[in-house]
Amino acid sequence: MLEDFKKFLMRGNVVDLAVGVIIGAAFGKIVSSLVDDILMPVVGLAIGGIDFSNLFVVLRPGADGVTSFATIAAAKEAGAATLNYGLFINTTITFLIVAASIFVVVRAIARFDRKEAPAAPTTRDCPQCRMSVPLAATRCGHCTSAIAA
Repeated sequence: MLEDFKKFLMRGNVVDLAVGVIIGAAFGKIVSSLVDDILMPVVGLAIGGIDFSNLFVVLRPGADGVTSFATIAAAKEAGAATLNYGLFINTTITFLIVAASIFVVVRAIARFDRKEAPAAPTTRDCPQCRMSVPLAATRCGHCTSAIAA
């Protein structure tokens, strides 16, 4: 069983998948930083200085009954239940950027990996002798049989 597991791990597809997952995780962190640290502050500033990461609704007050908090961290610290829709917006934008990036990469790879269409045939086989003759021929050059067009 251990030998079979070793063979499974050493197959090319498994190793390729592992490399893809590791690179994908690193790529995801880069994109998350791009969204959280670069894009969302600009978008928030453009629509009136809103910080999406701190947009939330208090669903249940904290233990002391307070319902107004400056940040999600303050609400969590007080034990309040919150609906963090700003973080959801950040995550959705991150996903869209990752999906678009992967789409562009896959298209670029597909462009390099295109296989040329096979060339149109220029000959056909004679029905009598099975030798190759040009498509425009009306008589076989090998057995002299008449060939229908």
